Amino acid sequence: MFRVLSWSSCHSTTWPRLLWILWVWLSPCSSVHQHSHPHSIKIPGDITLGGLFPVHARGHAGVPCGEIKKEKGIHRLEAMLYALDQINSDPELLPNITLGARILDTCSRDTYALEQSLTFVQALIQKDTSDIRCSNGEQPIIRKPERVVGVIGASGSSVSIMVANVLRLFEIPQISYASTAPELSDHNRYDFFSRVVPPDSYQAQAMVDIVKALGWNYVSTLASEGNYGESGVDAFIQISREAGGLCIAQSMKIPREPKPGEFDKIIKRLMETPNARGVIIFAHEDDIKQVLEAARKSNLTGQFKFVGSDSWGAKSSPILDQEEVAEGAVTILPKRASIEGFDQYFTTRSLENNRRNIWFAEFWEDDFRCKLTRPGIKIDPEKKKCTGEERISRDSHYEQEGKVQFVIDAVYAMAHALHNMHQDLCPGATGVCDKMDPVEGRLLLSYIHSVNFNGSAGTAVLFNENGDAPGRYDIFQYQMTNTTSPGYRVIGQWTNNLRLNVEEMQWTGGSRQIPDSVCSFPCRSGERKKMVKGVPCCWHCELCDGYQFQADELNCEMCPFDMRPTPNRTACRPTPIIKLEWHSPWAMIPLFLAILGILATLSVIITFIRFNDTPIVRAAGRELSYVLLVGIFLIYLITFLMIAEPGTVVCAFRRLLLGLGMCITYSAMLTKTNRIYRIFEQGKKSVTPPKFISPTSQLMITFILISVQVVGVFIWFGVMPPHTIVDYEEQRPPNPELARGVLKCDMSDLSLICCLSYSIVLMVTCTVYAVKSRGVPETFNEAKPIGFTMYTTCIVWLAFVPIFFGTAQSTEKMFIQTTTLTVSMSLSASVSLGMLYIPKVYVIIFHPEQNVQKRKRSFKAVVQAATMSSRLSQKSINDKQNGETKIEPDRTQ
Repeated sequence: MFRVLSWSSCHSTTWPRLLWILWVWLSPCSSVHQHSHPHSIKIPGDITLGGLFPVHARGHAGVPCGEIKKEKGIHRLEAMLYALDQINSDPELLPNITLGARILDTCSRDTYALEQSLTFVQALIQKDTSDIRCSNGEQPIIRKPERVVGVIGASGSSVSIMVANVLRLFEIPQISYASTAPELSDHNRYDFFSRVVPPDSYQAQAMVDIVKALGWNYVSTLASEGNYGESGVDAFIQISREAGGLCIAQSMKIPREPKPGEFDKIIKRLMETPNARGVIIFAHEDDIKQVLEAARKSNLTGQFKFVGSDSWGAKSSPILDQEEVAEGAVTILPKRASIEGFDQYFTTRSLENNRRNIWFAEFWEDDFRCKLTRPGIKIDPEKKKCTGEERISRDSHYEQEGKVQFVIDAVYAMAHALHNMHQDLCPGATGVCDKMDPVEGRLLLSYIHSVNFNGSAGTAVLFNENGDAPGRYDIFQYQMTNTTSPGYRVIGQWTNNLRLNVEEMQWTGGSRQIPDSVCSFPCRSGERKKMVKGVPCCWHCELCDGYQFQADELNCEMCPFDMRPTPNRTACRPTPIIKLEWHSPWAMIPLFLAILGILATLSVIITFIRFNDTPIVRAAGRELSYVLLVGIFLIYLITFLMIAEPGTVVCAFRRLLLGLGMCITYSAMLTKTNRIYRIFEQGKKSVTPPKFISPTSQLMITFILISVQVVGVFIWFGVMPPHTIVDYEEQRPPNPELARGVLKCDMSDLSLICCLSYSIVLMVTCTVYAVKSRGVPETFNEAKPIGFTMYTTCIVWLAFVPIFFGTAQSTEKMFIQTTTLTVSMSLSASVSLGMLYIPKVYVIIFHPEQNVQKRKRSFKAVVQAATMSSRLSQKSINDKQNGETKIEPDRTQ
C-alpha cells in the first residue's frame, strides 16, 4: 500500500488508512521494530537530521537491494558524515549543540525508500499503548524514538517525490542534494521540499542551448521511466517547442524493469531516424550504460552523439568499457568543485576508524576487490583476502563524486537554518531551549528559505520561493583522442546563458567537425523549402525554376517582366538590353547589299545626269526615271535605318521611308506600265493619243500615288507618335541566362505589313499591267523589262512572307526578320535597277554608237508598226531571231 502513496492520494479519506499503516509498522511488538533499524546509521546528537542515500543499486527479481554503489552511495553518505563532523567541531555554528543523524539506504527504489522513511515520522505519532501487550502478556518496553527535525535527501527525483509526500504531512523539511525533477518546484504540492541543486527546467534550458549551439535541429530523447527522466524530457521538449527551430524525432522511455533485449529495441528504433544523431538522455547511470552497450553490440559506435543530463555528469561508471561509444558525449552537471577537505577525510577512512558506517566494510570489499573474514562464513579461495591495511586512493582508484559538494551544502543549509532559529528563539541560551523542543517544522522551513551563505565550493547557497537553487552548470565532453588521458573535459558553462568553447570540442576519431543532427540539410541558394507536414524541421528543397527567384526560404516569386534572376536565384537583376549591332553577321550581309546598291544607284543617276540629253536617257523617260531611281535609293537607304540604334528620330524615319521608297518605285513603274498599256490599247481603236501621257502628267500621277503613302504615315504619326520600346518577351527562352530585352521601334509585325501594304498593292497592280502589256514588242519602250522586274519582285516577296512570319516564335526573331526584310527590299531594288537601267548604262558607256537619234515617226505610224510587229511575232514566234534592240524615240516628248 505504501507503493502507491502520492500527494494526490493524501486527502482526508486516506488519513485513517495511512495512520493505521503507520501504527502497524510502528507497533512495539512488530518484527520491524525489534531489529532496531539494521539498515541505518545512527549518530547521536541534540538535534537529529535524517539522511537518505542510494547506498545500494536497485535489486532484481524481487530483491529490494542490489550491489553497492561506491560513488553515488558511499561517497555521498560519507560527505554527510564529514559535514556533521565539521559543523559539530565549529564553535561559531550551533555552539554547544551537537547534530546527530539517522541515515537510511533507499536502494535506488522509490517504494523501498518510502518504507524506510517512515522511520523519520514515528516520533510524531501519538500512540496509546496502555492496552498493548506482548505475546507473553507483559507490558512492552517502549523506547522513545528520536525526533528527526529535517531530512537530507533523497538522490533520485522519484524517490524524493515519494518521500516528500509523506514528510509534508508531518511538516518535516527536506533538502535534496541531487533531485532535479521540475515537478518538485511545485510549491503547492511539495512545500516542505528544497534543494541545493537547480531543477531540470534550468538543465533542460541549458541542454536546449547546447543543441542549438551545435547547429542541431533534429534530435531524439531517451528517458528512464520515473519522475526524473520523464519530467526532464518533458521540460526539454516544452522549452524546445517554445524556443522553436528544434524538432523531436523520437521520444522513448526506458522501463523501470527492462526486459531482455529492451535496449536493443531502443537502438533499433533510434536508427529509424538516422539523421537524428543527437540523443538527449535523461536516464539513470545503469540505463545509460546499457544503452551504450546496446549501441556497441549493434556496431553503431560513432553513430549517436549523446547529450546527457546530470545523472551522467562526469561519472566514469556509466561509460566503463563503453568509452568508444561514449566518445564525444556532451554532459551537464551542476557547477561544482572538488572539496579538498573531504578528499583528505575520505582517503584516511579505514575499517578501524569508520565503524559508524555500517556499509563501509561492503564498500571496502568492492573497492579493493577482496573479501573480509566474517565468523561462520568461508572465504572463496579464488578471492583475495582483505588485510585491512589497504588505503583508498593508494591501492584503488579514487575520484570525488560530483554531488559531494551539494551533500555538504545541504547539511550546512540545515545547520545554518537551525543556527538562525536558535539565535532568534533561544538568545543567549546554551544548548536547545524549550522553544526548540520540539523544533517546529514549518518555522524551520522559513529559516531554510532565508539562508544565504557561501557553500563548500565558495559559491552562494540560497533558495528561491519554490525552494530551488539558482542554475549554475558546468558542461563536459568525454574525449579520448588528442588528450594526455581519456576523460571528461570542461568545455563550457551555463548560468542563465550558455558559454560554450566549440573550438575545444572533439568528436569520434578526434575530429573537430561538429557532426550533423538535422532532419534536412539547408537548401542551396535559389532553392525554397517545401515543408513536411507536421514536422517543422523537415523539408524538401525545390529549385526556383524559370524566371523565379527565392523571395524567402519558403517561397519563390517571379521576377518583374523586365528582370531575370541572378545566377544563384536569390534576387533579380535587370535583363540586358540588346539591339542589332553594325558588326553583327545579321547586319553585315544587308549592309553589304545596300552599299553595293547605293553605289550602283548613284552610278546610274550620275550617268543619266551626265548623258541627260542623249536619246537613250530621253527614251527612258527622264523625269520618271529620276523619280524611280530616287525610290530605289531610298529602298537601299532604309537598311541603314533598320540597323541603326532605335530612337525617336530613327523610328520616325523608319515609318516614313520603309514604305516610301517602295511606294515611289512602284508608283513610277505603275505609271509607266499604265501609260504603255493605254497607248497600246488606244492605238487599236484610234490614232488619237490617250490623255495624260506627257511627262508632266506622268509626274503628277506618280506624286498623287506617292502622296497617299505620305498622308497615311503622317496620320500614323498623329495617332501614335513614334517612340522606342524594349521588348522583353521576344527573347525570353526557358533559360533566363539567355534572356534579353530587345530595343526596337514601336512597330509591330502588323503595323509593318500595313506600312508596306500600299506598296504591295502598287506592285501587284503594276504586275497586272505588265502582264497585260506582255504583247508589246521589244521595240516599244520598256514594257517587257518592267514585266520581268515585277515578276521577279513578286517571287522575292512571296519568299519573304513565310520567312518573316515563320520566325515569329524564334529567339532570334528580331535579327532574322530585320535581315529578311532588308535583304528582300534590297533584292527588289536591285531587280528594278538591274532590269531597267543597267542595260541602258551599259549601252551609254560601252556602245555610244547606239546612243543616236533615230528618224521620228508619227504616233499613227508607231502604233501601226507596233501592231504589225505584234501580229508577226505571234505567228512566227519560233523563228524569231535575236537582234539588237532598236530604240525608238518617244514621240510624246
